Amino acid sequence: QVQLVESGGGSVQAGGSLRLSCAASGRTFSTYVMGWFRQAPGKEREFLSAISWSPISTRYADSVKGRFTISRDNVKNTVYLQMNSLKPEDTAVYYCAADRTKLLRTTQSAYDYWGQGTQVTVSS
Repeated sequence: QVQLVESGGGSVQAGGSLRLSCAASGRTFSTYVMGWFRQAPGKEREFLSAISWSPISTRYADSVKGRFTISRDNVKNTVYLQMNSLKPEDTAVYYCAADRTKLLRTTQSAYDYWGQGTQVTVSS
C-alpha cells in the first residue's frame, strides 16, 4: 500500500515557477514508477510526466516538455515536479500517482495509487 500527499501548489503569475512535491509512504516506493497528472475544470485528467526508478528514465507530455522537470529522491520517498515558464493554461489540480509496473505509462488506469491533488493557478 502506498499513500501519496502532494504539496507546493499555489498561485503564480504567468512566466513564474513552482515546484510540486509528492511524499509517499510505503516501503516499496523506490520500485514504483511515479507520475504527475493534472485536471482542469471541465477537462479530462491529463498525463504530464513519469519517472522510473532504476535505471532512471523519464517521459513527458508534449504540452510540458522543456518547461517541466520530474525528479525523485528515493531516500526521502518524494517525487518532484519543477514547473517553469508557467502559462494560464497550466491552471489545474495536479495529482501524483504511483504505478507498480516498470513502464512509463500515460493513462490514468495504469496507476494504482493517487494523491488528493494540489491546486495550481496561473494568472496572466
